[in-house]
Amino acid sequence: MKLPRLGLRHVAALLAGAFCVTGFAPFYWFPATILGLAVLIALWHKAETPGQAWWLGLAFGLGLFGVGIYWIYISLHDFGGMPTAMAAFATFMLSLFMALFPAITGWGARKVGNPWLSIPVLWVLSEWVRGWIFTGFPWLLSGYSQIPGSPLAGFAPVLGIHGVSLATVVSASLLAAMALHWRQHTVLRRNIALLALLWIAGVLLKLPHWSTPSGEPVSVALLQGNITQDLKWEHQTLHETFQRYLDMTLQTRAQLIILPETAFPLISSQLPADYLQRLADHARQNGGDILIGTIEYENGQYYNSMLSLGTSPAQSYRKTHLVPFGEFIPLKQVFGWIYENWLDIPLTDMSRGGFQQRPMQIAGQAVAINICYEDVFGEEIILQLPEANILVNTSNDAWYGDSFAAYQHLQIAQARSMETARMMLRSTNTGATAIIRTDGTLAAHAPHFQTMILEGEVQGYQGATPYVRWGNWPILILLFTSVGVLLRHRARPFAAQ
Repeated sequence: MKLPRLGLRHVAALLAGAFCVTGFAPFYWFPATILGLAVLIALWHKAETPGQAWWLGLAFGLGLFGVGIYWIYISLHDFGGMPTAMAAFATFMLSLFMALFPAITGWGARKVGNPWLSIPVLWVLSEWVRGWIFTGFPWLLSGYSQIPGSPLAGFAPVLGIHGVSLATVVSASLLAAMALHWRQHTVLRRNIALLALLWIAGVLLKLPHWSTPSGEPVSVALLQGNITQDLKWEHQTLHETFQRYLDMTLQTRAQLIILPETAFPLISSQLPADYLQRLADHARQNGGDILIGTIEYENGQYYNSMLSLGTSPAQSYRKTHLVPFGEFIPLKQVFGWIYENWLDIPLTDMSRGGFQQRPMQIAGQAVAINICYEDVFGEEIILQLPEANILVNTSNDAWYGDSFAAYQHLQIAQARSMETARMMLRSTNTGATAIIRTDGTLAAHAPHFQTMILEGEVQGYQGATPYVRWGNWPILILLFTSVGVLLRHRARPFAAQ
């Protein structure tokens, strides 16, 4: 494909992509992403060839991901020890790969025709593919920008985050049509009516109670240890880490105490027995349980795990969806040299737990555990529902420093609460430690990079949202059916519509 001369349209697309980032956490200005997408869609309508649409989409994607996931550089360079040039190059290449998805969407829409339908459909399909290809990286899906405050967030418990994305891009497409055809009053009135109906539907979908309370509320304590990433895995820091979490545990009377992911950077069998006994005794004294993050070793394999101690029988959860290059090395024969020569990241040879794992029965609740990156995959979270009545995510986003990453991760967790109509507890090392309500709003949120105990109450819920019952199938059927219709009628010229 011929490289184009950079022009004002490419710059506009790049800036529109960067502007979209303000729709996501920590900004939460949800109209921004719709407006940024509307600019891109208007530019696509002006494109004369599929190639032009491709380059506009690529420029937009570089703006979106270059600004939105810049924190990858921090993990590679500041904490992974990768040389500056290599870390910058790796971050750029990941952003470039992600930008291919908007590029393909623009190219595909120009090929298929009927842009008012094809752009939203192909955009959401590209986001869905991005969520599983090469184990998936569904970060900055357009739907997340609407969580939790936008009326469009109401589609989350029905169609999941991809349904919210579809409503978001359709809104942007309607705005673009208004801007391009504002002199055609009949078309303008029609698009205003369609936009109003879409947003009213989102508002109405927020009204039902998709789940009902189950049992009595439980007191919880989420421990944010604030162990800096550059010291977390140092042997000389172990004593301080153990003492800090013991002191914090003994300070709370909560029925459910939760420590972050790998709070103890040791194999579980190496944890002092008397120390674990003190934690378990305190949990029993509180009439509940404590969850600790550590590493399990069994049959020559290592697992990123959460273990329970206390009044309930001991249980464990092993992380299933591992982070490529962070917890395992894909194509080790090809990429292994990078870790040997340029990176210093622990736990890069982990094994996966099974998808068949069930909720832990602790503190009188059925608790669905997910660790760090796993809560990015809504279709995997619902595998433990509707049995589970509370969601728990433990994480360590200290890898990304004081960046957007932890806030963006929190917004993703807020989407999971909305999809499942369950409260979510997030216990993290440095942030974002939070208690999330079923409507995705924050009941409590600890300041980042502070050592503290976030205490509160959590209510268990029962019942199944449409998304819990059917997952992504309804939205995928809708999207693929739409693609079939588009392909059948693609003879109609793009520019004439």
